[in-house]
Amino acid sequence: MINLRTHILRVFSFIGLMLFLSACSTYNQSVAPYYKNVSAGNYPQAEKELDNNSLIQKPRNKLLYLMEKGRICHLKGEYENSNNYFNQADQLLDEGLTSASDAAVGVLLNSASQRYKGEDFEKFMIHYYKALNYLYLNKTEDAIVEARRITLQAQEQGDKYNNKDSRYSNDAFSLTLQGMLYESNNDVNNAFISYRNAAEIYLKSPDKTYYGTPMPVELEEDVIRTAKLNGFTTEADQFETTFGIKYEPVKPSEGGELIFFWENGLAPVKTQVDLFFSLIRNSNGDLFFTDAAGGLVIPFNYDGDRNRVNTKSVESLRVAFPKYVAQTPYYSSASISVNNQDASLVKAEDINELAFKTLQQRALKEMSGILSRLAVKKIAEYSIRAAAKSDGKTNGLLEGLGYGIQLYSLLSEKADTRNWQSLPAYISYARIPLQKGDNQVHITLKNAQGATETKTITIQGNGRLQFYNYATLR
Repeated sequence: MINLRTHILRVFSFIGLMLFLSACSTYNQSVAPYYKNVSAGNYPQAEKELDNNSLIQKPRNKLLYLMEKGRICHLKGEYENSNNYFNQADQLLDEGLTSASDAAVGVLLNSASQRYKGEDFEKFMIHYYKALNYLYLNKTEDAIVEARRITLQAQEQGDKYNNKDSRYSNDAFSLTLQGMLYESNNDVNNAFISYRNAAEIYLKSPDKTYYGTPMPVELEEDVIRTAKLNGFTTEADQFETTFGIKYEPVKPSEGGELIFFWENGLAPVKTQVDLFFSLIRNSNGDLFFTDAAGGLVIPFNYDGDRNRVNTKSVESLRVAFPKYVAQTPYYSSASISVNNQDASLVKAEDINELAFKTLQQRALKEMSGILSRLAVKKIAEYSIRAAAKSDGKTNGLLEGLGYGIQLYSLLSEKADTRNWQSLPAYISYARIPLQKGDNQVHITLKNAQGATETKTITIQGNGRLQFYNYATLR
């Protein structure tokens, strides 16, 4: 007859095995067929893979699914469908994705089992694609609404981090896009404000670089140009001095202008790394976690009786932590020419840099939460195992439960490796004058080996500001 302790261990072993099997693969590996088809440009098959993937269909991954669905529909040219999904994603974010039950899941299991709440820069990218979708659908007013939503997103982001310059509390590219959207609607006053706000973000850095992106010369010129169009001559002169340039107004082209976005590569993927920490007590009785090298010291936020915590009995704690790994784009550079006139592509947004830096910024806070969760489980395990051997007797039920918690804690530890991976690695842009009628836009792509290939698109110059985004996602 199987005793109670053995039965408990078997139950926890089964649960642990299920957790172990699910922990063996990262999110990227589990959804690999989808991303492989995105990279290959096989968008219809990619969508099928997305819809048939059991992991991304789980309720906790709904936001991620909606963002990926919106992206793949955009790539297919289904702009109405794309915005249907992005609007649902926006609604989820507006309603909030945190709850007491979701927080409990994070404590009992791991952050990968909680609802995906999105990276901060991913929320800005929703507005980028929604605005382009509306423009391509000739819904200019809806695109302007999206421009205003960028301001709301920026305010929310700023409030989240008290507008600290050391944190990602705004997005310079989104504000630049906002200026472009206002300008496309002939609102040069709001366009100037947006361009100026974007420029001021860059100017806070000594080298005018924001998360891996140097301040584009085009943005400097847009600030001065729109200032002059508004009659703000003092501001225009001040910015010329600040930027160290002398802006010479150019006669508007009869065919209008094209803002061309080049979206290259795919966003970095998240993998898991294991880190090991010990629980220590200082001379004041305060509890801390420290890594093997002693380079990291993190306070233990414990609400229980700290005096009862025996740090010598708590062995090394394994922390499963996410780590970004960049995907090297196939194309290393690109150039563009329109009607035999060359135009410069400049980087506007570096998703790789944003991903690495924003994860680094929140690493200590997240690690503190993970360590506290693991330590509480470990303390509970030791308390139960100690209680099982009180009064010189062994309680099989409590002993089995203690070992079960140990096994469960070990195997349930898993990093959250989810992210919106079909985003480009980076976005570059050029502002190009057009002639009336047909304009042949040639994009020459170069790979790391120096081999080139040229793509050609035709844009009708209509006297207005137009947009076009071109993706090379391998």
